[in-house]
Formats: sequence, structure tokens, C-alpha cells
Amino acid sequence: MDFKKLLSESNKNLVIHRRKLHAMPELGFKETKTSKYIQDQLTKLGISISTKYGKTGVVGVIKGGLGEGRSIMIRADIDGLPLTEETELDFTSKNGAMHACGHDGHISILLETARILQSLKDSIRGEIILCFQPAEEIVQGALAMIDDGLFEDYHPERV
Repeated sequence: MDFKKLLSESNKNLVIHRRKLHAMPELGFKETKTSKYIQDQLTKLGISISTKYGKTGVVGVIKGGLGEGRSIMIRADIDGLPLTEETELDFTSKNGAMHACGHDGHISILLETARILQSLKDSIRGEIILCFQPAEEIVQGALAMIDDGLFEDYHPERV
């Protein structure tokens, strides 16, 4: 495994994801484009996904190739805030919402973490659950995902 190459691709991917997501922030439980983007990226990586949690939440699972083992969950918030962005960036949001708390970065980091872990899955024992949580800013997304059975379906030892 060429770790140097694997990690050198990360900077490029992080910038691409963050700029794309920064330009299209969505408010809690309305993150349809964001959710679709996440689903598309995970599917391209060959990661199985579920979208039945928290209206617009996405859960992906990386099954390690070494069989049974521990289960951990890594999560990222995906919603924006109802703020108008006042920058002149090429990727400025123009829809009256903004990723002012860095959730575009959180999503990008988790997507890139997913890419790296998926490429290493044959050396992983257990499973890694990728949780993209909606509606964090309105303090309702985590409960919605739990109410929809997240922890009945998955049993991470740590989040």
C-alpha cells in the first residue's frame, strides 16, 4: 500500500468536496442535495448505504476483510444555518443558507476518511459505521436518527 500516494490524493479531494458542499448548504431536515451528494460519493467507493434514518441522514458501512471484530461509528453533521454568506469566493453559497459552522468541512473529512478506510478494508477487523447526521443546528437530527432505529440496527462500541 502506497500511503504517500493515498494521502496525497486527500488534499485534492478535500478541496473538491468542501467547495461543492459549501456552495449548496441546506437547513435541517432539508439536506436533500447534500444527502444525495454523500450517497453518490459512498456508492462510488463501493460502500453500502442506508437512508432510512433522520429523514435526510445517510449511514454507510465499511465491513473489514478480516472478519468479526469491534464496531465503531464516525459521524459528521451535514446541515447549514439560515445565514446569508457575504464573501466573493467562487464557491459562495447563494441560497440564503451557509455552512458557517464548518459542516461542509466535516462532511468532506468523513468522505475522505471513508475513501481511505475503504481502500484499507482488507486489513480491518470489524466494521466502521459512517454516520452523516442531519439537523444538528436545530438539535433534532441525532434524536430523529435514533428514533428511526439507528442503534437498533448498528451497535458501535464507540462513536
